[in-house]
Amino acid sequence: MSTVTLDVAAARARFSALDRPTAFFDGPGGTQTPDSVIEAIASYLREANANVGGPFETSRRTDEVVAAAHQAAARFLGTSAEEVGFGQNMTTLNFALSRALGRELRPADEIVVTRLDHDGNVAPWLELAHDLGLVVRFADFDVEDCTLDVIGLEALLSDRTRVVAFPWASNAVGTITDVRRICELAHGAGAIAWVDAVHYAPHGPIEVGAVGADVLLCSPYKFCGPHLGLFYARREVAERWRPYKVRPSADEPIAHRFETGTLAHELLAGFTAAVEYLEGLGWDAIQTHERELGERFLDGLPPVYRLYGIDTMVNRTPTFALTHPVHPPDDLAARLGERDIAAWPGNYYAVEVMERLGLEDGCLRVGILHYNTAEEVDRLLAGLADLA
Repeated sequence: MSTVTLDVAAARARFSALDRPTAFFDGPGGTQTPDSVIEAIASYLREANANVGGPFETSRRTDEVVAAAHQAAARFLGTSAEEVGFGQNMTTLNFALSRALGRELRPADEIVVTRLDHDGNVAPWLELAHDLGLVVRFADFDVEDCTLDVIGLEALLSDRTRVVAFPWASNAVGTITDVRRICELAHGAGAIAWVDAVHYAPHGPIEVGAVGADVLLCSPYKFCGPHLGLFYARREVAERWRPYKVRPSADEPIAHRFETGTLAHELLAGFTAAVEYLEGLGWDAIQTHERELGERFLDGLPPVYRLYGIDTMVNRTPTFALTHPVHPPDDLAARLGERDIAAWPGNYYAVEVMERLGLEDGCLRVGILHYNTAEEVDRLLAGLADLA
């Protein structure tokens, strides 16, 4: 177990947004942003605002910003710069990439998704199935602890399976899946392993090669960056696909050809700053701190609340889905908001999760991040106790 300590006060001092009374437990929907990210965005717009490829100073600076962002993305995902790309957001990228893959699919081909997924990794496959006559199969999860039924997923695989799409971690209940095992199962069936890492990315290191992912997507605004989507596509997979793109755009580097149109260069500058911020903290320190806060929350949660998911900090992120026997999630979130405590009610686009749990109104979701403090967790617990 790591003994690295995070200097939370020093980290928080880098966020002007945290210099207010609000305790932010809404991180799974989007994090706060360090001042270095804001300044990188502003600096680009002041000093380098141009399109790429021009024979003049601001364009050359833009070329450098774009290249630096791809290098930062490669470090963040543990791969090469030629296998990473950016887009508007994860969902838009997922529709685009699945459409490119769809050009090689045939009617009755099968896609396996999970009921633990955010709809951003379900709806693109349902729509593709609608258009191409594909079959979508759902892997279930255990409703008692919200862990993915990997044995059941394996039973769904066949010689017609083309893609296994699944989350690294559930954005609703925090469960971390056995990514490497699922990728191995997908490859054993001759299928592509397609990983939604949006919720996991703020909480731990990603090495796409080590886990065996073929495609992986995440969202920088969930890990202290600007509103972007980021993807990895393994060369041996992506080079088979014909992208939807304009004819003059380049075919190399391989993943960059899926970056349609002009990228948001100022946001790429902010993205690089966000990665550098996280690199400065280190994942060991982040994970140790978040685990301690998660344990503090679980130990102090009033028993009147029902927790959905794993009841320890083993194999989960510090994201907790709760219900109260009387107060609906909307009411709980509103009343916490009156106390300057930010938390989300609803289904968070995890449609299948909530339907499987029979929660028509969804849950109250509490998400802890590295910039949260023990005092904030205690405030949250006190607020929940008062509302109970």
